[in-house]
Amino acid sequence: MAKYQLLLPKMGESVAEATIIKWNKAVGDRIEADETVMEIATDKVDSEVPSPVSGKLVERLCNENDVVQVGSAIAIIDTGGESEEEAPAQQEAPKDTPVPAPRAVEEPTVAAAVVPGIDQLEARSEATDETAETPKGSGRFYSPLVKNIAAQEGVSVEELDRIPGSGAEGRLTKDDLLSYIQNPAAYRAAAQAQEVPKAAAASEPVKPEAVVQKPVEPAPQPEPKPTPAASVSGGDEIIEMDRMRRLIADHMVMSKQTSPHVTSFIEADVTNIVQWREKVKSAFEKKEGEKITFTPIFIEAVARAIRDMPMVNVSVNGNQIIKKANINIGMATALPSGNLIVPVIKRADELNLVGLTKAVNDLANRARNNKLLPDEVREGTFTITNVGSFGNVMGTPIINQPQVAILAVGAIKKKPAVIETPQGDMIAIRHMMFLSLSYDHRVVDGALGGSFLRRIADYLEKWDTNRGI
Repeated sequence: MAKYQLLLPKMGESVAEATIIKWNKAVGDRIEADETVMEIATDKVDSEVPSPVSGKLVERLCNENDVVQVGSAIAIIDTGGESEEEAPAQQEAPKDTPVPAPRAVEEPTVAAAVVPGIDQLEARSEATDETAETPKGSGRFYSPLVKNIAAQEGVSVEELDRIPGSGAEGRLTKDDLLSYIQNPAAYRAAAQAQEVPKAAAASEPVKPEAVVQKPVEPAPQPEPKPTPAASVSGGDEIIEMDRMRRLIADHMVMSKQTSPHVTSFIEADVTNIVQWREKVKSAFEKKEGEKITFTPIFIEAVARAIRDMPMVNVSVNGNQIIKKANINIGMATALPSGNLIVPVIKRADELNLVGLTKAVNDLANRARNNKLLPDEVREGTFTITNVGSFGNVMGTPIINQPQVAILAVGAIKKKPAVIETPQGDMIAIRHMMFLSLSYDHRVVDGALGGSFLRRIADYLEKWDTNRGI
């Protein structure tokens, strides 16, 4: 038999590892070329791994929920032919050394992450993996990401040893640790049940027993869970958060803890834009093969305003302000699952309206069909969220860290409004829309935030109704 070693493909410049979330093929199944073998997830997006060859799956080298490095072997496929001896040697290496092997790609990840959060924890763990060792006093393996989260949350090595793991061979995963941090009380009974065997098996972990309790007892994390648990009645349904929802929840909480949020509001008259779009949308679709929505128009206005006031296009690193060279606009997109993802239009200020329209439509469609690449949701410098698509007139969005501002655009409504004419003030029916800007008051003061929001509204209100396509 000829054996083909399927490797985890590279998913982007800054992505070094992925989690196996589902195997689509079982051992013994026939696989055709380009057919999906498994589904994987990075910290941002889910994607599929196709097979470049046809054959039969003879061995799966990793399990669901395993974290696998880019370039590591994940499966053995028999493509036919005569090579019986290669497989055992190929199968063993990935199992024994999945973590340290491909660490050469991890430098860019560290450079990209400058503000505390999930992305930075993953970056730190990847950068320090070469030197990381199993903590003293523990015979259990912990990934660098798990160790970094534990260090930040004050979870000791002895306490880690007591947390049941859902990974391969009882390995402790990031999700296991985050669940424990949110509700240590639920795990304590299981930890106590393991206390006696642990003390018998290890010679040293007994002494630090008193130390284990110190970081846990005063921690505020146990507070949120007991309250809902006590209020559950017989007819209530308990729904576990999926992986993406947990990431969103952690990111939102971290953002509120990191940035002092301020939100400013303005109402803009977008009658000219509505009338212009109505006039050109049919011709635009015939010419470009794309439907033009309001989103690319909003993105163009934001990119122009950022060029005028670049100190909104920054991030914070301790006492340093990092002024971004590129204007990368993220657009919050609702998924069919109810979750949210933010694909990013890179160098949005360098695209014309046609280019922005095509980028918006392409990213939105692929986001809803779970086809985004990991690099397409990274490196955003400003975010727009359209709360008007749900009929809401305004919102107070949470900043997408490590950015310092986010714009919410509300629903466009017809209203009576006072307009100035050469003949005097008049009341007319106009298309009005609220814009709301949430910004990080550490680096964006009210003067800059308010002026920036006013500048966006000016660009929208002064839209040229004779503009060509």
